[in-house]
Amino acid sequence: MAVSSVTSTSTGTTTSSTSSTSVTTSGTTTSSSVDWTALIDTQVNARLDRATSIQTTITSNEAKITAYQTLQTQLGTLSSGLASLSTAIVNSLSTSVFATRAATIGSTGDVSAASALSMSVSNGAATGDHTLQISQLAQAQKVVGASQSSQTSALGYAGTFSIGLAGGTSADITVTSSMTLQDMVDAVNAQTATTSVQASIVQVSNGSYEMVLTGTRDAADITTSSVSGDDILNKLGVTDSSGAFASVLQTAQSASFTLDGISMTRDTNDIADVLSGVTFNLLQATPSGTTLNISIGTDTSQISTALQTFVTNYNSFRDTVLSNQSTNSDGTASSSAVLFGDGTMRDIMDQLQGVLSSQVGGMSMSDLGLSFNAKNELELDTGALSTMLTNNLSGATTLLAAQTTTSSSQLSVINSGTAPQSFTLDVAVDSSGNLTSASIGGDSSMFTVSGTSIIGKSGTVYAGMAFTYSGSSSQSITVSSTTGLAAQISALAKNYGSTTSGSLQTLIESLQTRDTELQSKVDDIQADASSYKTMLQTQYAKYQAAIQSANNTLTYLKALLNTSNN
Repeated sequence: MAVSSVTSTSTGTTTSSTSSTSVTTSGTTTSSSVDWTALIDTQVNARLDRATSIQTTITSNEAKITAYQTLQTQLGTLSSGLASLSTAIVNSLSTSVFATRAATIGSTGDVSAASALSMSVSNGAATGDHTLQISQLAQAQKVVGASQSSQTSALGYAGTFSIGLAGGTSADITVTSSMTLQDMVDAVNAQTATTSVQASIVQVSNGSYEMVLTGTRDAADITTSSVSGDDILNKLGVTDSSGAFASVLQTAQSASFTLDGISMTRDTNDIADVLSGVTFNLLQATPSGTTLNISIGTDTSQISTALQTFVTNYNSFRDTVLSNQSTNSDGTASSSAVLFGDGTMRDIMDQLQGVLSSQVGGMSMSDLGLSFNAKNELELDTGALSTMLTNNLSGATTLLAAQTTTSSSQLSVINSGTAPQSFTLDVAVDSSGNLTSASIGGDSSMFTVSGTSIIGKSGTVYAGMAFTYSGSSSQSITVSSTTGLAAQISALAKNYGSTTSGSLQTLIESLQTRDTELQSKVDDIQADASSYKTMLQTQYAKYQAAIQSANNTLTYLKALLNTSNN
């Protein structure tokens, strides 16, 4: 019903009327209309005003939660983006950019390096320069049979022969008189997985077809023998009467090459067992007097890419912080600044900038080409970075990554963890040369020893550290650690960006708990208001009925009076 209240004054005849939305009472001087729905809504809404106020607080809290979660996401991205820069561990399993490798191949003399050699280098491979000469390539044996007039006519031979490669597994091939040359080739190829020999047909000219047998492994001769029936391969001119091949197109041979002055042979052109983590793919022999010059080094392009990613992620987080600190022209917080004045957000930004302004090993971020521009945005000078990586890669590694070094070459670092900056590790070996314990200040409970591995125990400050000991005698070894800028920022961002712990998560969970409590209050207020409304509707319905009854009585009395007057 619409809210309405009308009062009027009249003289003369007075009337009374009723409707579903209002009641009119009539007298000699006044009439009034009452809107019960408006009266009920006014009283109920007065009780709901508090719920509306609480709901506004809940909405504000939800906006803050979303903003905190955005900060968490961006900090997580910042941390994960720095993962490859945060450790200087170098091995084949390392994901550090300092472990990535790139190889360049040059040549001396009249030879194309790209035509003679290709290669792949795994993470952690030893860096250095090498020379290579290729005397000959490895190749498989290839033989051919006599010319046949058709590849689809029946051969008319029946027998079984054995075929394979020397040092490998042979298989029997059975030929029937109705089989064609193509059928025989198919029969040989059906056993290639076992024999490492494949067959093909070459059409020399119209009406002239020759079967070719080829080994699928280099440096291994094809072996054949007649098992029963017709000597099939002899009938086809593949072998002579002595069983030797009648026509050899290509002999089997090993690859022959010289690396850094050392002559070697291999039964393949893909050589992965000469330099650890390096695979050579020999493509052609190098002419006499020529040399391939190989240089293996850190793939510095990966470092540059990772730093540029850091710059992008840092500026993205910074922009979010600034948007939550923005103000209107009158100095008040803008509507988008839902975390305006938030101490935790400000503390995170201060800590990030504090790390970026610090030094490690006497160097700062400016040595890497990192700086803040006029807008206080982080930017990267790739030219300055390239110079640093070329002239002082070890310095760049120290400045960025977590690094652990030892005073003994017999103790190799497998993982650095987050151990103290320096400590002395006492390594004990028994009379047989077996590693028995690793202790610090006489306490051996900090590390677990397994074979030659020394692993920091979970729950200790050495957790995450891992070493391999190759020595055969006991000794005390100094272990030193440094934490670079990337490692510090990654750890800071990971801590604050955690969705299970940390300051931001604590704030989020506190707001979520508060919203649950407030929502419960809203629900209680709304339930109470609903009950109150029902009560008012019942009460005012009684008023309506009483007024209606009074109006009916008044109408009756007026009718009696009019009858008496008449």
